Amino acid sequence: MSANIVLGVTGGIAAYKSVQIASNLTKLNHNVYTIMTESAVEFVSPLTFHSITHLPVENDLFTSSGEEVKHIDLADKADLFLIAPATANFIAKAAAGIADDLLTTVLLATQAPIMIAPSMNVHMFENPIVQKNMKTLADLGFNIITPDSGYLACGYTGKGRLPEPERLVEEVKRKLSKKDLKNKKVVITAGPTRESLDPVRFLSNYSSGKMGYALAKAASYRGAEVKLISGPSAVEVPLGVELAQIETAEEMKEAVFAEYKNADLVIMAAAVSDYRPQEIMTEKIKKSGENLVLKLERTTDILAELGKNKKSSQLLVGFAAESENLLENAQKKLSKKQADYIIANDISNQSIGFGSDKNQVSILSEESIVKLPTADKEKLAHQILNYILSGQKNQG
Repeated sequence: MSANIVLGVTGGIAAYKSVQIASNLTKLNHNVYTIMTESAVEFVSPLTFHSITHLPVENDLFTSSGEEVKHIDLADKADLFLIAPATANFIAKAAAGIADDLLTTVLLATQAPIMIAPSMNVHMFENPIVQKNMKTLADLGFNIITPDSGYLACGYTGKGRLPEPERLVEEVKRKLSKKDLKNKKVVITAGPTRESLDPVRFLSNYSSGKMGYALAKAASYRGAEVKLISGPSAVEVPLGVELAQIETAEEMKEAVFAEYKNADLVIMAAAVSDYRPQEIMTEKIKKSGENLVLKLERTTDILAELGKNKKSSQLLVGFAAESENLLENAQKKLSKKQADYIIANDISNQSIGFGSDKNQVSILSEESIVKLPTADKEKLAHQILNYILSGQKNQG
């Protein structure tokens, strides 16, 4: 869903990063209206923002007669306000309610959520006056985005760097997401598990964890308290998500059951090993002239155990990664595991299989089967949550 975002750019060296922010938000089909302070124009040309957003860039409070009242029009139009970078000077004026240019005037007139990304010298950032001003804004409901630490343009090293555009865009996406999981606890599993054979070898699978991590991100952005229980994965932990790192199926079971009692929604997206070696060798297995025979034993069926202990107030969702007879096998799993939904995906299709950035799934309940179109996993995660939270079991 597209939104009207007012991007405020103040006079700091990090203003160049705002160009990428505007570009990324525009690519997400948002309308980005840029307001620049007089100092910001010294760092980046308004034409640059206009060329990217294809929308007017404003920096003058006064307009010629006959036009709409500019600051009121922009204030009313905004679904979200983002100031990046926000200098110490701007933060001070905002905290004091000063309105001496277009940006600060629109800020006072808007009723949209306001996000501020400070960017300045480390000593300026740590100055008690600046800290007090930021606290004032935070107490008033402004969302202050903590700056990064690192090398600063002034030559110092410390906190004060404007976060990278990608992170700020994620903050915007999180803020704009509907909060239909607010005050809910969601437990999600992701990634593969590993079962050791000896000190250097293990049994595992090709799961990347991308689908589970996308679901965790979507649930967090929608207001949930999210516990992500993940096997080994290279995927970055989403904003606002608490990670529990595990390795074996037994560790996965223990971590899930520790959280299950207080969970409102559990999504078992991990590819958990069905078998583990009966014996783990303490020394590396040496090769010989004979074939090696491994004796394996079953691991605990975590989803089935959760189904047996599920309360009526809980939603339990499992995944079925199948290479043949997809819907038939998924339907059997739905019944056997006592889950509310099974999400089935075809791992034989390499374009949507393990490790892919895209996926295509069918959602099965007792009443229906709904096939979702192929989409990137982040978008698909929201579609899955939309469906299972809507209670649309009867629609197919």
